[in-house]
Amino acid sequence: MRSQALPQELIRAKRDGEALSPEAIRELVGGISDGSLSDAQVGALAMAIFLNGMSASETVALTEAVRDSGELLAWGGLGANQDLPGPVLDKHSTGGVGDLVSLVLGPWVAACGGFVPMVSGRGLGHTGGTLDQLESIPGYDIAPSRARFRRLVREAGVAIVGQTAELAPADKRLYAVRDVTATVESLPLIVSSILGKKLACGLDALVMDVKSGSGAFMPTPEKSRELAEAIAEVASRAGTPTTALLTDMSQPLAPCAGNAVEVRQAIALLTGEKRGEESGEKTDGRLMELTRTLAAELLLAGRLAESRSAAVALLDERLASGAAAERFERMVAGLGGPADLLERRDRYLPQAPIVRPVHAERCGRITRMDTRAVGLAVVALGGGRRAPGDAIDHAVGLTGIAALGEAVDGERPLAWVHARSEADAERAAMQLLAAIDVNDVGLGDVTLPTLIQHVIRREAP
Repeated sequence: MRSQALPQELIRAKRDGEALSPEAIRELVGGISDGSLSDAQVGALAMAIFLNGMSASETVALTEAVRDSGELLAWGGLGANQDLPGPVLDKHSTGGVGDLVSLVLGPWVAACGGFVPMVSGRGLGHTGGTLDQLESIPGYDIAPSRARFRRLVREAGVAIVGQTAELAPADKRLYAVRDVTATVESLPLIVSSILGKKLACGLDALVMDVKSGSGAFMPTPEKSRELAEAIAEVASRAGTPTTALLTDMSQPLAPCAGNAVEVRQAIALLTGEKRGEESGEKTDGRLMELTRTLAAELLLAGRLAESRSAAVALLDERLASGAAAERFERMVAGLGGPADLLERRDRYLPQAPIVRPVHAERCGRITRMDTRAVGLAVVALGGGRRAPGDAIDHAVGLTGIAALGEAVDGERPLAWVHARSEADAERAAMQLLAAIDVNDVGLGDVTLPTLIQHVIRREAP
């Protein structure tokens, strides 16, 4: 349709199921950014999109308008400018439990020659948040000045920060309205919200980790697959080559969930350390497999490796050499954290006063997990927010979380609870017992989910 001057007419058109032109969408997003659209109008527009959806072309136009509503970062790399001597790469996840991939992937890719300006978010509902994890590090500044952010990306190769007021401001306001108008679950609005911020960072390539399973943001595997397809298609049509992986979240990705405990696990991965056998924690497995796969996709997309085997070999060499850990350390120090965090983490990272195991009520193997409920147990401990603005206890969480198919008994617990009080620990234990099914079966009788379920690659036109 042809763009109209009055925003209410454009809202009416979408309410009635009409397609909006790119010009009309840009007008509406401009009104969201500059405040000329009221909250009532923004809510009405969100509801019209929620009820009637958007075509792929409309979603591309919405994403580009959100991207262009604020500052656009120009870095160079594979593009026309050559400010950086390598490709600008990034990764985003739809969120999950025990998902600390960003903490490891960013410095790992930087150690291989990529530049990673990662704009991350806080925990949402039962899912953890990268910013919350990083704020467990004393002094870490998630909101540096633009100059400091750019300088650190250039010098360390990676900076993980929060969204600034200048970056995709339309998304910030639109999301706030969606959150109180029951329109969060709209696919076009989800896609434009995720990509608007990411694409404003001037990326040469993006990799998306879209979760599926009991701990995923999307309610069904079909919806997760639809989201992965939409993100890859829209991002590539907006000019950024994108790979989307559909991955399993029917159990926590790492054997831990919380903030400081996840930072500890990230450091263990980066330094190659083994964690205590008594906690059942390992530094390899599902978490390492997914992180390595996502990082390899970025190296290929950024032309830092000629083949998948070459990408994996480069990654493994830079991890073993300590180069990835060194990039993490430089990032932390460059954003105000302690320069000796890797060597003296116990001095800096908070620890809960109560640590106790949670044993299953019967011996057997874990056959099912309600991963969302596991995440909510961490929230109940104080490791997440019940309402926006709630303070977070960075010390609390879970460690040594047993995996699907693993045998548990009087010696091997379901997990260790890290709590502020005995009452909190007891409550979390009850939640874990309700969330995890244990049965007397053999390993062959347990269906173990495939970690990486589907890969979608899209080149920019």
